[in-house]
Amino acid sequence: MITNRDMAVKVGVNADTHVRVTNGLMALEVDLVKGEYAYAGSKGFTLQAVRSGFRWHGREYHTGNYDRHVMAGQPEKIEDAFGTGVHAVIQHESDLLPGLEQHFYVYEGASFFISRVVVVGQEEIKVNRIAVVSTQAVSSGNETVPDEALHVLRVPYDNDKWVRYLTETAPLETESYEVTALFQPDSRSGLILGSISHDVWKTGIRVKGETPKRLDELEVYAGAADIMTRDSQPHGHVRGTRIESPLVFVGDYDDYRAGLEAYGEANTKVAPALTWEGGVPMGWNSWSAAMSTLDYELYTATSDFLKREVQPQGFHNENRLYINFDAFWDRLTPAEMEDALRRVRENGHRPGTYWTPFAFWGSPAGFGSPVEGTDGKYTYGDILLRDQDGEILPDIAGGLAIDPTHPGNLARIDWFMDKFISEGFEYIKLDFMAHGALEGKHYNPDITTGIAAYNYGLSYLTDKLSPKRIGRPFFINLSIAPLFPYSYAHSRRISCDVFGTIQDSEYLLNSLTHGWWMNDTLYRFNDPDHAVIYKSFNQDSTTRHEGRSRLTASVISGTVLLLGDDFRHEEAAWRAKNWLGNEGIIEIARLGRTFVPVEGNLGKHAADTFVLTHPSEAGTAYIAVFNFDAAQSAQKTVSLARCGLDAHASYKVLDVWEDTVAEANETLMVELAPAESKILKLSPN
Repeated sequence: MITNRDMAVKVGVNADTHVRVTNGLMALEVDLVKGEYAYAGSKGFTLQAVRSGFRWHGREYHTGNYDRHVMAGQPEKIEDAFGTGVHAVIQHESDLLPGLEQHFYVYEGASFFISRVVVVGQEEIKVNRIAVVSTQAVSSGNETVPDEALHVLRVPYDNDKWVRYLTETAPLETESYEVTALFQPDSRSGLILGSISHDVWKTGIRVKGETPKRLDELEVYAGAADIMTRDSQPHGHVRGTRIESPLVFVGDYDDYRAGLEAYGEANTKVAPALTWEGGVPMGWNSWSAAMSTLDYELYTATSDFLKREVQPQGFHNENRLYINFDAFWDRLTPAEMEDALRRVRENGHRPGTYWTPFAFWGSPAGFGSPVEGTDGKYTYGDILLRDQDGEILPDIAGGLAIDPTHPGNLARIDWFMDKFISEGFEYIKLDFMAHGALEGKHYNPDITTGIAAYNYGLSYLTDKLSPKRIGRPFFINLSIAPLFPYSYAHSRRISCDVFGTIQDSEYLLNSLTHGWWMNDTLYRFNDPDHAVIYKSFNQDSTTRHEGRSRLTASVISGTVLLLGDDFRHEEAAWRAKNWLGNEGIIEIARLGRTFVPVEGNLGKHAADTFVLTHPSEAGTAYIAVFNFDAAQSAQKTVSLARCGLDAHASYKVLDVWEDTVAEANETLMVELAPAESKILKLSPN
């Protein structure tokens, strides 16, 4: 049995050749002769011959290239947001190279350690790549166990272009962004590695394995810039006499899902999430219903319909609904906009709007157009982000990147935020945010990387909407956006655009399968996009099972629950009135809690079963089950033990949609029609 005393951090030095740091749950062994270290976790995961390095003058250098490796003085005792622990520094020195420092933070009772690498120059140097963790020896301790191949999770940098999360096994060569999980699906044990500071660098995680069940290379590095980060330019250089990498989190867990949740929480100890005192936002968004044909009639008719037909049945949170414009709100005349907002507020609803702060959608003919709020001092051509040669960066999805640091763009932010505040909006959807994080040459010479510029621009915008400044809450949502940094918004779309088909729901749930842990850690809510329960403007109508599954997928995601239909269609109105009055379903949505995937080893596909432990009823859980086949019925067998329930207990099973009751023990048999889903509430008999 491990006691509290066993979990105290201990540091030992052996003949000036080895340094050992341990806390009873993990151990680091530093070889001061070779300039490398080993990590051993209590769950069996090990990393051997780990080095750190950097790119300088076009060449790669690592700790093994240095002549001298010493521990810098005595380890420092620390007490911070992570707990009580020890900070140890290993210095690597050579006469002709900049100094290299490895910083290790180990805490009492923690199964993880945190590391940072610092490149030190006598004079100013510049670096655009730092490898924090680099090893060719990764082991889970179970390589000989049949069918327990180590799965590698690829986390996308952003949610654009319908990118998917992916799990793979060796042989493979892949790159994840900011974080990865190496896990074994049956036991669920896993190793989590990821950056937990996001002020300067984009972090990549390269994983390679040439033979089955074996990983040959693992590298966590700062300086990722490629097609997946939407960059056409190399990562910007960071300059100074001390150049710091991001903080990197490494830890193994009995259940990799708990590890990802711990990783999410670790981020918020470095930079807190943006607080939201209100409940789950519910309401409507215009994009799917109208797209570019958005007009006054649709916007006002939707508010009237929800107020009259749906809200009285219980579709609201604290008697609040948001009625949100998406793109093309500027099709309304000023008089129409003023009257539309008046009518929405008379219905007791809260208006929301849409903006793209870092993307320009005009043609070259519009480069000479004056930037709002600058009195003609700057044109749009002036504020576009350019490369080192002064050329405008290539467009992304038809939009050109605006430099977040340019004073013309800051004035533009002022102008639009003042407009939205004065018009009484209380919700904003910020879209195409990755444009603001692109690498390029920024107006502010002190900002040399895309993520530093993104932090600069988005922090300026968020401050303009601060409740302390404007005197009321203002909900900030990120749509298409990088996963990190996160502390400038209350929610982020967990996927790219999602409409109403069962294929759309499956795509959304792929993101929930591997990104559930962001809910109430990085962001207060996951955003599952507008729930289209009948028909998107650009698609055919869906079956009732498809429509209800799309709503179910939104409800279990965390969740910002915005509808996405034109309720002037009779069938859309029928579905809204018949489904949104289901008290049990809306109560789940109001919890604002994400369901957790039962399984995760699904390649590019989504889990079909998710579980949520009831927050206040002991022993009770919700289980959501999906059939993603639009043509065939399915019978799903769900193991209660895999869902975290007592396999030996007997449960009452309430079908929350149908309000029918059954019983189950050990396994749950679920019959599903094509494209159908169910939410089941299991309570101990």
